[in-house]
Amino acid sequence: MSDIIRRDPRAEWIARNRLHPLHQAMQAAQGGETRWMGPNGVVRKNPHAVGFIGPNGVKRIDRSGSQQGTVGKRSSAPEVVQLPLHVVEQPAFVIAVVPDMVGGRLSSHDRDLLGLARKLAGSDGAVLAVVFGEHKETAFDTAGVDRLLLIDGSEYEGYAPEQRVLALRAVEGQFTPRHWLLPDSRTGGGELGRRLAASLGERPATRVWQAEGERCTGRAGAGQQDIQRPLPRLILAAAECAEPVSETRHEARSVGLDGSVARNLPRIEDLGPVAVDPAQIPMAEAEFILSGGNGVKDWNLFHSAAVALGATEGASRVAVDDGHMPRNRQVGATGTWVTARVYLAVGISGAIQHLQGIGACDKVVAVNMDPGCDMIKRADLSVIGDSSAILQALIRLAEEYRNGAARDAA
Repeated sequence: MSDIIRRDPRAEWIARNRLHPLHQAMQAAQGGETRWMGPNGVVRKNPHAVGFIGPNGVKRIDRSGSQQGTVGKRSSAPEVVQLPLHVVEQPAFVIAVVPDMVGGRLSSHDRDLLGLARKLAGSDGAVLAVVFGEHKETAFDTAGVDRLLLIDGSEYEGYAPEQRVLALRAVEGQFTPRHWLLPDSRTGGGELGRRLAASLGERPATRVWQAEGERCTGRAGAGQQDIQRPLPRLILAAAECAEPVSETRHEARSVGLDGSVARNLPRIEDLGPVAVDPAQIPMAEAEFILSGGNGVKDWNLFHSAAVALGATEGASRVAVDDGHMPRNRQVGATGTWVTARVYLAVGISGAIQHLQGIGACDKVVAVNMDPGCDMIKRADLSVIGDSSAILQALIRLAEEYRNGAARDAA
């Protein structure tokens, strides 16, 4: 028998060509061979093979799914990754968190606060979330909540800080938390935390953005200075005080108060929210922003949609440069950085400066004709279609909702 190695140049070419229809079959036929002898006796290596180590020592990682047998298969739905469940049956101590729950859901500030609480609780402690009134949140478990205490009642509706402090005093007597954490925000947490501190006789740490060991760091001097102090029992934390929980799942076990909460004789009467013209709200403080870009063809319709939705108007740099919107309505790194709870971008492709300016927004909704633009990739909810037709539909739905609410009230 001859010792001459017979080569198949076509098979070797197919094995090297990842775009060839027979590439995967040829790879399997060759047993996943990553090296072979060339015609001149030189050993050839396949740089596309899984496990190939390049000249810089970097190992090739398989991202095609071939090792899992998923090549050529189209899954009907993305695989849901089940996070590991963290259970604390008998916690050594409790970290109490009172989130703002604006709109009945956890905000990004609330999730940062829960991340800080999870950091302080470690593996032996439990994070107790105290929530007032009805809520719409369904992800307490992935936010790091071990125990969930719902305090409901008509006396807690609206602006009722004194009654809420009485309820927190009851939580203090039953659970004796090692630390109290509240958001240092303008949506209720800042005032409630200071009232609770006065009631408990504690000296709180305010505007805390970092907590390490037994010390914490807070902002002072209009945000120009940092003050370090021992970690107190009551902490009013700023946004981005810690990374939100993302790698574990928690029980969020429901607990209740043993006794009833004393009713407070209200000295403050809540007359409800005051109507404010959204056009007069600075964009840096707006909760709902309707922003237009180059894809908006009918700006009169855009303004009508902003009025119907009760949104503050914003714009991309292209729309401002074209004269459709004033310069003080430009959103982005070269304009205004916004922190809206809902940012509705209509006809904005998503330049990097614009995406930087909306980085702190909770929910981003994008309306665009291009499904591959960067704004669509960034958005939490995307609508592919003509901007004028979608704005008209939004106006019609808003009017139907208001008319229905008016009929129900009548």
